[in-house]
Amino acid sequence: MITVVGTGTGAGAPLLEEVLAGAALVVGGRRHLDAVRLPDGAERVVLGPLAPALDTIAEYVGKELPVLVLASGDPGFFGIVRALAERFGAGRLDVRPGVSSVATAFARIGLPWDDAVVVSAHGRDLRTAVNVCRARPKVAVLTGPGAGPAELGAALLRHGQQVPGSASAGPVAAPAHDSPGPETVSSSASGHPSRGRVLVVARALGSAAERVERVTPAEAAARDWGTDVSVVLCLDETRALGAVRTVAGVPEQPGGWALDEDAFAHRDSMITKFEVRALALARLGPRLGDLVWDVGAGSGSVAVECARLGAAVVAVEKAADGVARVRANARAHGVDVAVVHGAAPEALAGLDDPDAVFVGGGGRELPDIVGACARRARRTVVVTMAALDRVPAARAALTAAGFACDGVLLQASRLAPLPGEVSRLAATNPVFLLWGVRTQAFSKGVDE
Repeated sequence: MITVVGTGTGAGAPLLEEVLAGAALVVGGRRHLDAVRLPDGAERVVLGPLAPALDTIAEYVGKELPVLVLASGDPGFFGIVRALAERFGAGRLDVRPGVSSVATAFARIGLPWDDAVVVSAHGRDLRTAVNVCRARPKVAVLTGPGAGPAELGAALLRHGQQVPGSASAGPVAAPAHDSPGPETVSSSASGHPSRGRVLVVARALGSAAERVERVTPAEAAARDWGTDVSVVLCLDETRALGAVRTVAGVPEQPGGWALDEDAFAHRDSMITKFEVRALALARLGPRLGDLVWDVGAGSGSVAVECARLGAAVVAVEKAADGVARVRANARAHGVDVAVVHGAAPEALAGLDDPDAVFVGGGGRELPDIVGACARRARRTVVVTMAALDRVPAARAALTAAGFACDGVLLQASRLAPLPGEVSRLAATNPVFLLWGVRTQAFSKGVDE
């Protein structure tokens, strides 16, 4: 039998002493092992690479000798229970969980966490955790080397979740209009530029050295946090309490998408029509953990719909009135969209590489914009064009960047009323939708 005990934030000392007494092998992190007295004759294995430890456990299990594995908090929550169950079968495990670091951290600040999204950056690419933090108001990040509070704070600053130097307790101040470079502002459901995210860094939970601190992303990025970080909470404190939930964790999906044009503020019908938007969303495939760019955002209808589906989104728009509309539409639909006021491709330089890009509008500069986006996109680029003359150059830009291309001319006719309670078909303007899917391995973009 393999007994797995979660320590640190809830496991009782009598329980640990009871299972320790009969153990022939004790496995755990160095700090866990240093905190207990091993029984005479027991072998000790310090966890580093997991495979050798599992091989040693297998030797003892084969001899029917009792094994004790020490872990932090709840070892069934992003913990070692998964690896042990895969190798030895769940029937061989006796799991004695402690309280998870996530539950403990939220308890320390007095918030419920049934509506929080939990993402692990331990031994994983930090970008998924960063994008979830950009998109959701309440996130717990399990950290690891190279993926801690400093790295998370720096990434949030790049996204414009908080303008450097602003206080987390107040509205984010937009840069002056005559300042150089693109203006970056994050919009949220609260009716004003986003207050930004605050990071709650919980260290050494359950120990005498425990410390829980609220910091801005800028403050987090500027510090060395050491190795005792248990978990980082990323919160939009204006929405941190959250609504009553029926399903925990993963946010509820919208009941529909490709919303009618009248669901958005727009100028003179200058908006991606819902038929076009439906296919564009299908090709973009926005999901939680993704980063999507909406370049030439206009009203921001595509940006908002991607955010409603869970993605972190940056909308790039060169017109000041367009920036205001994107922000208003994001607020109206209760989503976070970072808005960059500037012209592509120059305005793309400081942004993180996206998973998917939507390029709307067009002009002489369209091939250059598509090419710049394609060199940075990890998965797909979708382009809409009313002028068919632009299609060959846009397609060439995608194929040159290693994308397989396809496209379709969309021409829809909508029902329109006629006198006498009858209907006719009213044609909408045809639009060419071109999309490219990356076929070559992604490498870091050069347009930065």
